[in-house]
Amino acid sequence: LVGSDEGLQQKLAEAILREKKNFNISVHLATSLPLPSERDHLRPRIDLIAFMIDIKSKYSLKNVEASLAHVDVSFFLGKVCFLVTGVGRVNYCSVEMNTIWKLGEVYCSPVLFCELELEGIRVATAQRLLRMLQICAGHVPGVSALSFSLLMRRSADE
Repeated sequence: LVGSDEGLQQKLAEAILREKKNFNISVHLATSLPLPSERDHLRPRIDLIAFMIDIKSKYSLKNVEASLAHVDVSFFLGKVCFLVTGVGRVNYCSVEMNTIWKLGEVYCSPVLFCELELEGIRVATAQRLLRMLQICAGHVPGVSALSFSLLMRRSADE
């Protein structure tokens, strides 16, 4: 989870880890990329990167945009998503929706909208991210991260 709101990151990570799953998972929280290289040899494989954008913060968007330059291009084949938070307070938007949709288009990555401060939506978002992670990690026979990403993008277009 990459984003500037460490409190919401922590709450989402805890919700993800509380969910029942039949595979091991570790969640790494980062405010930005690149990750420090001195721990590369200890870092587990990364199967999914969720960039968190707070719709109320232009800094949040700039932070994500700067971090994207440090992601290997192969991750944009279904292993990146944009998680847009704060959507329940549209009156306080600092980031334009077109900018967010354009990010998803440019990086061929799904955009998910949520309000992580609400427990029920946080749990549903955690479940959705876990399902995406399960696919990205190759635990769902017959479904690749790329095909899943394309399906998500097509459903968003309709």
